[in-house]
Amino acid sequence: MKIVVCASINLTMLVKEVKDRLEKLGHEVEIPFMSQKIIAGEISLADFLQQKEESGDGIFRVRAGEDLIKRYYHSIERADAILVANGEKNGVKNYIGGNVFLEIGFAHILDKKIFLLNPLPEVSYKDELEAIKPVILNNNLNLIN
Repeated sequence: MKIVVCASINLTMLVKEVKDRLEKLGHEVEIPFMSQKIIAGEISLADFLQQKEESGDGIFRVRAGEDLIKRYYHSIERADAILVANGEKNGVKNYIGGNVFLEIGFAHILDKKIFLLNPLPEVSYKDELEAIKPVILNNNLNLIN
């Protein structure tokens, strides 16, 4: 199965772990552009996070040379499923932020399978997430089918 992993950039190490585990199970996996750059050592996560805190991540988006939101939409379009690597971020358990919420919406509209690594977070938009009916894996990637 071709799976696109969706997650906050802060969770890049979790993204790498999930990617490796999925590939061992025989899946074809795509991860976020900026996570690819961080894992490859082209930029550091610390530098990215510092820049984002100071003035947003716009500079990294410009350097990418393309619209990263549209890029990931097309990745999801070509995939069979998305897997949301929703770990803890800034004290929020099972975090799902703005970009990932968009990506979940894209997958839903495109009738793709939607898997969440962990349960839904306690957030104001939990009802909308529940309405999409994602499959909660509870960290068990063997449940993907």
